[in-house]
Amino acid sequence: MKLNKLEIQDLYAFTRKHYVVYYDLQTELVDHLANDIEAMWEEQPQLSFEDAKTKAFKKFGIFGFMEPIEQKQKAMNKRYMRYLWTELKKWFALPQIVITITMFLAFYLAFTTDYAIYFVFGFYILIAVWSGYKGVHLKRQFKKRKEVSDKKWMLEEMIFRQASGSSFFLLLQLHNVFNVSDGFSDNNYIVLSVASIFTFLVLISYISLELLPGKAEELINETYPEFSL
Repeated sequence: MKLNKLEIQDLYAFTRKHYVVYYDLQTELVDHLANDIEAMWEEQPQLSFEDAKTKAFKKFGIFGFMEPIEQKQKAMNKRYMRYLWTELKKWFALPQIVITITMFLAFYLAFTTDYAIYFVFGFYILIAVWSGYKGVHLKRQFKKRKEVSDKKWMLEEMIFRQASGSSFFLLLQLHNVFNVSDGFSDNNYIVLSVASIFTFLVLISYISLELLPGKAEELINETYPEFSL
């Protein structure tokens, strides 16, 4: 015996009731519950849908869907980081490496001048302000996407929410900028390190706040090929 459409809808509502807000995870759990219920009906045809659903849910243990949610979050976080790493590697291969080297040299030359401390502070503020602006813009963009569709996708939320979180991380590091010594430009190793950090910071900010959100639809379709988005 197979579940009908109303029973499938009931399972979706059941997962939402138990704090599963992402449609991709809801679908996985509904599929799992449905298979369990249908397997029970093969052995106990007289078993009601509600009783079978309760028994299927109990198999998840006392914490219910908490473990599947955590596992899905870890899996999606790894996927997000893989996308981030894939885009970052492109900036160390032709032709983007030319831009990366030019940016590094610009930072290096600026940090070897007598005004190095001002350049450090100025560049940092510039990156932080741009990241903050993009973070707010992405938050609004994500809100508009939710108005169009009532389905929440875990990867989609990571792309838009995790990216905007990077701006707040930058602002939290502001005190470290103030702690940079005025004479750091005399130490070539420190200058190389600071120039590298700033180059990396710009690349990560640009990828997470601009490139990945711009490819959101493509990445979501790649991640969830079974759904027509």
